[in-house]
Amino acid sequence: MGGNPLTLEGNMVKAGDMAQDFTVLAPDLSPVKLSDYNGKVRIISVVPSIDTPVCDTQTRQFNKEAASLPDVEILTVSCDLPFALGRFCGAAGIDKVHTCSDHRDLDFGHKYGFVIKELRLLSRGIVVVDKGGKVVYVEYVKEVTNLPDFEKALEAARKAC
Repeated sequence: MGGNPLTLEGNMVKAGDMAQDFTVLAPDLSPVKLSDYNGKVRIISVVPSIDTPVCDTQTRQFNKEAASLPDVEILTVSCDLPFALGRFCGAAGIDKVHTCSDHRDLDFGHKYGFVIKELRLLSRGIVVVDKGGKVVYVEYVKEVTNLPDFEKALEAARKAC
């Protein structure tokens, strides 16, 4: 972060792995599981905090792209509190991306290798899971203040449809 090395905890995934189910929280505190969207292509957009400019841009970009991906579910996962995610979506008009909080258990973060040990936040990245539950694309962004490669992730999602 800002050129300073940080430690990622958890099990990093790679293309070809079967996606593990995980549980995170929706803005209304209801549980959300990856398996809730079985049979669909899923893009998991991972951000450290929705209240930062880069995370805001990443979430808005995927919300915009979601309209052109009718058979794809997009989940934005962070360690923000569910209430903060709900506030952000309302203020920003985010209506096509499911924002989810991993703050309680870091279930997603540990299963997918995105937990920043020093900060107890998630690192930035993208995971694309096909309809059969196989990971077809993963990006762990090297510098957390940079945006991910949207085009590569969207291309992988389109191919998986």
